[in-house]
Amino acid sequence: MRDSATIRTPMIDAIWPTGRAQWLRYAILAVLGSLLIAVSSKIQVPFYPVPMTMQTLVVLAIGMAYGLRLGGATLLLYLAEGASGLPVFAGTPEKGIGLAYMMGPTGGYLLGFLLAAVMVGWLAERGFDRNVFTAALAMLAGNVLIYAPGVLWLGAVVGWDKPVLEWGLTPFLWGDAFKLALAAVLMPGIWYMLGRKRG
Repeated sequence: MRDSATIRTPMIDAIWPTGRAQWLRYAILAVLGSLLIAVSSKIQVPFYPVPMTMQTLVVLAIGMAYGLRLGGATLLLYLAEGASGLPVFAGTPEKGIGLAYMMGPTGGYLLGFLLAAVMVGWLAERGFDRNVFTAALAMLAGNVLIYAPGVLWLGAVVGWDKPVLEWGLTPFLWGDAFKLALAAVLMPGIWYMLGRKRG
């Protein structure tokens, strides 16, 4: 049972309060979230030293806005869509689809998306999304949970004799720092606007 003193309402419940058709609402939000993640994986933004997608930002923002359960369910739905052969992952269908893609070099990052969304959702339910500093910490924790299994799996697949960190980590750090800063300002800003709307 939730302790109301420590567990806070996820942002999505403040934007779209629960009603009688609660499961329909959850289904709609999960599908919309999974579609947003898929779209974000396909859009590249010019950045130094490599172009960046907005996918990690969207994954972490969904986790933070949806909370632990709905955020985790949304990522599970996204992964299920990809496992079934839908071209929802970055580089699909050109680089393969389905389980074969998921077992490839970038498969660890997909697991990291799920872990990060759950962790960030858990932190958001404890108020980490309410101010810039704690939102940044939550997003940083989420990024670590994306890269840890991502780099470990990449090394296992391609071999640790290869420049694994140069392929799967260091080129993306500047872009992720930018996205972290953006999300750390955006999420508390939305809470502020919601508070003003109620007031």
